Amino acid sequence: MHIESEFQGWIDSRSERTELILDSLLDSVQTHPGRLHQAMRYAAQGGGKRIRPLLVYAAGELGDLPGDVKKEALDSAALAIECIHAYSLVHDDLPCMDDDDLRRGRPTVHKAFDEATALLVGDALQTRAFEVLANAHFDTRMRLSMISALAAASGSRGMAGGQAIDLDSVGKRLDLAGLKQMHAMKTGALLSCAVELGGLAAQLQPDQMEHLKDYSVALGLAFQIVDDILDATADSQTLGKTAGKDAANHKPTYVTLMGLDYAQTEAKKLQEMAIVSLESFGKKAQALKNLAILVVNRGK
Repeated sequence: MHIESEFQGWIDSRSERTELILDSLLDSVQTHPGRLHQAMRYAAQGGGKRIRPLLVYAAGELGDLPGDVKKEALDSAALAIECIHAYSLVHDDLPCMDDDDLRRGRPTVHKAFDEATALLVGDALQTRAFEVLANAHFDTRMRLSMISALAAASGSRGMAGGQAIDLDSVGKRLDLAGLKQMHAMKTGALLSCAVELGGLAAQLQPDQMEHLKDYSVALGLAFQIVDDILDATADSQTLGKTAGKDAANHKPTYVTLMGLDYAQTEAKKLQEMAIVSLESFGKKAQALKNLAILVVNRGK
């Protein structure tokens, strides 16, 4: 898809910032135990779109917090949520879960290292996320709010719970409401949390946070619907992971349940809902609007 040069520049600068903080705040391979730290870096620094950190930075632009304070809050939040995301992918790829050999165009962690190391990588990245937020140098109340939000989004009522529903649904036929709930928890919760963390760093008012919630809920569902579409229509090289796995594993998706045309229409509708929810922020929300367009137009 075509991305305007100004927005592409914004993406490049925030992505580079994410890579720099990942490099500086993850333990080096020289730190004992070196093999575990090497595997953690392999998992977290192995490319990817960095959508969640981008959402943190974009939402952070909505407020007027002093530069140095906001920078540390946003950097800490971006690193924390990317560590949670990376851990979820490592565990999701394990043989006891989705059993995949390919992630981001290269061998999954349990293939590049071994299953036990992959399990520990996920554990260590998860705890690192909360350590980063706990030790950051900004307002204590803000840090606690971020820790609480990230924990809720990652746990049994969020991402982990959504994954449990996904595994339990293999070979079964979910109705549309059940599918939406699963997607809202498995994928949407962490995407929504990224936006919330940015809003907390910007110290937005409660009514502004509600607008952000409307945006992120629509965006999270749109993101997963597009994932379902791409799994059914794209090849493994394009995806960077094994294509067609959902159908092969008899998993319920928007495409298998409602059809490709419905899924594409619904994703576009959710994109529009997300953008409309940001109207009160004016030009400050341009990056968030552009990210909604980017998410839905992936693969085009």
